[in-house]
Amino acid sequence: MFIRRSRSNGREYLRLVESYRDEQGRTRHRQVAQLGRADQPATQEKIEGLIQSLQRHAGMEGGVDADGVRFDPARSLGPAWLLTELWQELGFDRALRRAFRSSYREFDLEAVVRLLVFNRLCDPSSKLGVLRWLERVHLPGVDIRDLHYAQLLRAMDALIEHREAVEKASAGLLKPLLDEELSVVIYDITTVRIHGEKELGDDLRQYGHSKDVAGVARQFALGVVQTADGLPIAHEVFEGNVAEAKTLAPMLRRLLERYRLQRVVVVADRGLLSLDNVDTLEALAADEGLAIDYILAVPGRRYAEFTDVMAELHPRLADAAEQSGKESVTETTWQGRRLVVAHNPERAREQTRARRRKIERIEQIGEALAQRLDNQDAGRPGRGRRSTDRSAHRRFHQTVLRHQMSSIVKADLGAEQFRYDIDDEAWTAAERLDGKLLLVTSLEAWDAQAIVERYRSLADIERGFRALKSTLDIAPVYHRLPERIRAHALICFLALVLYRVLRMRLKAKDSAFSVERALEALETVQRHAVEINGEAHTGVSIAPEQRQLFQELEVKPPSQANVSA
Repeated sequence: MFIRRSRSNGREYLRLVESYRDEQGRTRHRQVAQLGRADQPATQEKIEGLIQSLQRHAGMEGGVDADGVRFDPARSLGPAWLLTELWQELGFDRALRRAFRSSYREFDLEAVVRLLVFNRLCDPSSKLGVLRWLERVHLPGVDIRDLHYAQLLRAMDALIEHREAVEKASAGLLKPLLDEELSVVIYDITTVRIHGEKELGDDLRQYGHSKDVAGVARQFALGVVQTADGLPIAHEVFEGNVAEAKTLAPMLRRLLERYRLQRVVVVADRGLLSLDNVDTLEALAADEGLAIDYILAVPGRRYAEFTDVMAELHPRLADAAEQSGKESVTETTWQGRRLVVAHNPERAREQTRARRRKIERIEQIGEALAQRLDNQDAGRPGRGRRSTDRSAHRRFHQTVLRHQMSSIVKADLGAEQFRYDIDDEAWTAAERLDGKLLLVTSLEAWDAQAIVERYRSLADIERGFRALKSTLDIAPVYHRLPERIRAHALICFLALVLYRVLRMRLKAKDSAFSVERALEALETVQRHAVEINGEAHTGVSIAPEQRQLFQELEVKPPSQANVSA
């Protein structure tokens, strides 16, 4: 940041300007404040006041005095200290050093990867933004004096170069937290937006249906496996146009390579179910000699045979829900497999009302189109271009498709005159499926309610994806090379592991803090440094409530004794 002079109408003015780099790495300048005319005493007073204010805020008031005392700027310590202690407690520092030991670098590779992971949790930004973040943060054990942008990229390259070793090391650290006899794993996949137009070989950036924005976007897909307790244990990156159902088997095989489990229960969402997936899981269990069970949600509207199944089950479920005033659960068989069905009456009413509103809107448009054609035939044309039966059919059909009601509202596109029909049987069948959760499972020992509750834990992985996309800002991604994209995903995955461990600890203590609020509350824990006659001294400013928060997170708080100079 610096002062820039400019001239206008023969007068000279002073402006406060800062330099920054855009996402392409180009240097840019922007004005922070207009200080006034250079020849005015008030401007000089304003500058002097600004200097004094900045020195007070940074803990530098007085700068270097005549007695040889020099104050360094105060730096935020709390979040970095918390994450460093957790990183070391889990053993990531030692594990990554072992994974990187065959890679010669002129800088501390583990430390650079660590700061990239911590930045995702504290102030997620571009790699250039990491360097700006380090200017105001004290990261214990990391020497940032000679750190530069190229080293961050080289660290990402080394991370993927040693990906297998890193992931094996990570799995080894997480194994003690898992139940080796029975591990319920929850799998889901999301899409991550990415920028760039140029095509590359083996490009992960493909166009597909986005879960973040309406329609199609360039993206890659990220699959994450977590335990029933919410701990992420594996991830995989896929092309942006991959079919979700095709990702389950490869992800499960990767999981079994990392964790020697005796039994696995896979819980997955509707988009991941296909009969091929079920067959693959059963065949994989036979090949590996493992007990691999599954709870998979069935997209009921995709299979015609559920019309008859719901005709039988719906009255029983609806009556039970009405009598109890809460969700009802029953079970049957489907294609030789156990099928558990839950009915939520409140959700059913919401879906039924929404569908009826859509059909009413479609009928209004249909009646308006028919009335316009009748008026034209009677010699009363309205405004605009003359309508035809074909154009009315086309517009009506587009409306039906937009509202996703083509299974109920049928436009007779082959008829000479505009007409449409409402399929009452299809409408009734659709309402029977409202509020239903259909789960196909291989588990016979668990009762139906336990199956439903276990599937509902899938919502926790959705919270993990929200953390990836909000707190950790995994998207949008500006990398174009496939290996850099994979490195970015691995960094975010390691950050998610730390995030979920912190969340588990806060939850265990019934803390009122979320992870985000906890990190924010610790921002004002600062490290202060002063040099007196060439001798360095450090201190820490920390409030009692911040010490209490460290205790809830099971991490010793920083102090003057344990914070290095």
